[in-house]
Amino acid sequence: MDQLKIALVNEDAGETGIQIAKQLSESLPFEIESDYSNEKALQKLEDNKIALLIHIPENFSASAQKGESAEINFTVNEASATMVSSSMSTIVKEINQQLSTSFSTQTAQGILMNMNVPEEQAAAMAQQIENAYVGNYVIINDVPDGMHNSMLPMFLTMACYVGAMIASMQLVQVYKHNRGKASRFKLFGYVQLSALIIAIVSTIFALIVAYLITDLDTAVMLKVAGQQVLLYMAAFNVCAIFTFLIGEAGMIINIPILLSQTIANGATIPREMMYGYYEVVSYITPMYHSVNSYFAVMFGSTDASPFVWGLVAVGVGALIINLLVVTVLHRKEPAPRSIIQ
Repeated sequence: MDQLKIALVNEDAGETGIQIAKQLSESLPFEIESDYSNEKALQKLEDNKIALLIHIPENFSASAQKGESAEINFTVNEASATMVSSSMSTIVKEINQQLSTSFSTQTAQGILMNMNVPEEQAAAMAQQIENAYVGNYVIINDVPDGMHNSMLPMFLTMACYVGAMIASMQLVQVYKHNRGKASRFKLFGYVQLSALIIAIVSTIFALIVAYLITDLDTAVMLKVAGQQVLLYMAAFNVCAIFTFLIGEAGMIINIPILLSQTIANGATIPREMMYGYYEVVSYITPMYHSVNSYFAVMFGSTDASPFVWGLVAVGVGALIINLLVVTVLHRKEPAPRSIIQ
């Protein structure tokens, strides 16, 4: 958790705001960034570059001195890894509880100096104690309730990847079985064309299911459809590398790579919290790019293009590796098989 970054924006020049900002900077176990404006920090939060934005308004100290509600805004981005959003919610509740207790105590000390007050005035003072501090928990890019919404980017990606992994084993075996009947490059082209047809058909079925169980609109579905086809082709070529190299035994390598991506895909924990191995996996495999692009397209307002281009880079890189394997290792064509009548 200490690898996460949060932004602390203090616009209050008063003593109270400066003191609270200092206490938060010293006590929170995160990397604190305090050199942003509120607008810049909000954009960082939109892009998931920070996990939490704490904003102390410029009238904070003045409100506290006047006996009015002193407010601090805590903003989180729900279109992010589930561990980040849930952890930030817990941390904000703890901060608010401590600050509320502190402000109530200070307000009560001032009020106790005025004893034997009328009933109506006593009620007003009690209300003043209760509202001495207000911590606003603000959510941007709200994700609808339910696991079918929050985990849709991950499960849609995993379903596509597993299907592509199985198809890579089957289609490459067909490629090897038919060597000698056509050139290896023509057969390689047939393999890619077959994978593309499967990608389009499987995407139709996947999005029908997604449409039936979620509230995504048609415009979002069209964007998801294009990425789902791209993801399938990228995942297919990544998995096909090992099948082209060592045949069916390549599944022995593909399965742990798949399992590694369940941690490294960014749906549960962000890249900042990953150990080195998983962080490397997140860069060179398709799932991380796909999951974060889906979060941006389905629930967020940030730009999905960096993740889409990352997915393209992984797919093109895997395709080039497969072409090299076919060119170098499959140079010798097998003798044509005799047909036994």
